[in-house]
Amino acid sequence: MAELDEKQKSGVDFISGIMGEGFGNAFREACTADRFGSPIPRMAASWAFHDAWQHQGLAPREKSMAVISALIAMRQSLELKNHVKIGIANGLTAQELEGLLVQLTPYVGFPCIASATTAVIEAMREAGVSPDVQTAEEKGLL
Repeated sequence: MAELDEKQKSGVDFISGIMGEGFGNAFREACTADRFGSPIPRMAASWAFHDAWQHQGLAPREKSMAVISALIAMRQSLELKNHVKIGIANGLTAQELEGLLVQLTPYVGFPCIASATTAVIEAMREAGVSPDVQTAEEKGLL
């Protein structure tokens, strides 16, 4: 089992506070494991959740909007789902999430937004927000 340094502990505690005990326990276990890929969550704990997320330059809502926008542009649907949940915890509404999708459409294109919309809807449902919204696939559009 790997020993976490102070920045890693801080990052794990930070994201656990946002995402809840279940996520926090799984993340802590991933960070302390000694197996293939284990250095990566330790890097995330230190750099992303300590250095970047705890930096005072932007408010948490603004950080969420920036990260969500970047993940949409990079077509990273799995990470996008986690960060939509973080954004909701940081106060983003369904209307604001939809606003991000609309704002990004002319810059990243419709296929990218179609994939991102599905991920955003699934994450909102998992977070208990807008459970009645259907994905394009569920509507028979894709």
